[in-house]
Amino acid sequence: MDKEMITIIPIGSIDKRLLTTLASSLEEIFRLPVSVDPSMQLPYNAYNPKRQQYHATTILNKVKGETSSDKGRRLGIVDVDLYVPELNFVFGEADLLGKTAVISLSRLRQEFYGLPRDEDLFLKRTLKEAVHELGHTFGLRHCQNEKCVMHFSNSLRDTDIKQVTFCPICQKKLP
Repeated sequence: MDKEMITIIPIGSIDKRLLTTLASSLEEIFRLPVSVDPSMQLPYNAYNPKRQQYHATTILNKVKGETSSDKGRRLGIVDVDLYVPELNFVFGEADLLGKTAVISLSRLRQEFYGLPRDEDLFLKRTLKEAVHELGHTFGLRHCQNEKCVMHFSNSLRDTDIKQVTFCPICQKKLP
């Protein structure tokens, strides 16, 4: 059996330095090897012109369907605004019964809201959302503890409040 690992899959054009930094941080947090695959094309059928957003589940399914590795978790990263029908937007989505997740960088940037660029804050937010969605692939659900990385983020304020780590209860549930 192959060793458990995490594979980051950039979808579209994603900054290489961000991918390297994220891979290193995820290795530290999950204590698993992390690799970065070559970039995958954004699925055209994911775009909803009425909403001017991309359907997260369509992208998630593409990542699931086009990656042959069954040896670990897969994290797709896009730089477009994502949605699911029930919500105005999502920072990411995960397959709770599988090993695949996707996050969007779009709304994690200060510039999205007309604010000055803050690279450190952007990196922290990206890491939190990556850890959160990967946490779902390990079977974790949303946590009531607002400081836990598994707490649901309804806004960036929620993301900024929570830590990048799991609370003791969620940590115990990890393999």
